[in-house]
Amino acid sequence: MTATDPAMTALAQSWCALSLLHSRIEQHLERELQKHHGLSVREYSLLDVLSRQHDGEGGHLQMKQVADAVVLSQSATTRLVTRLEDRGLLVRYLCPTDRRGIYTNVSEAGMRLLEESRPTNNEALRGALDDAAEVPELAPLVSTVETLQAESPAATSD
Repeated sequence: MTATDPAMTALAQSWCALSLLHSRIEQHLERELQKHHGLSVREYSLLDVLSRQHDGEGGHLQMKQVADAVVLSQSATTRLVTRLEDRGLLVRYLCPTDRRGIYTNVSEAGMRLLEESRPTNNEALRGALDDAAEVPELAPLVSTVETLQAESPAATSD
C-alpha cells in the first residue's frame, strides 16, 4: 500500500473523524464540568473510576490500572491524584495486607462532588453527541457510540 492508496486515504479520513469527535466531546465536557463544578474532564474521570472500587478481591486498582482507565501516564495520574487529595476529594492509605501498597479512595466530599457533577457530565455528553450527529462525517460514529452504549451490560441491567 502506498500513501495515495484509496484504502489508506479512507482509513486516515476515518481516523481523523474519530479524533475530531473525541476532541469535540472532550472540549464540551471540559467547559461544562469546569463551569458548573470546577472539575476537568480528567479529574471527573479519575473520581468516577476510583468511585467504582470495592473492598472485595481485586477491588482496589493499582496506579497503573487507574492511569490506563483515565488515559494518562502513571506520573501524570499520580500528580492528578495529589491535586485531588490536596482539594480533599481523595484520600490515600496503606494497604492493610501489604504495607508497600497505597490505596486511593474517593472521600465523602469527592463522592458528593461526583454525584453533583454526573448529571452535568451526562447532559454535556448527550449534547455533544447530538451536535456531532448533525455533521455528516461524524454522524456514523455517533450512531456507533450510541449502539455500543445500548448494547452494554450496564445499559441493559438498568
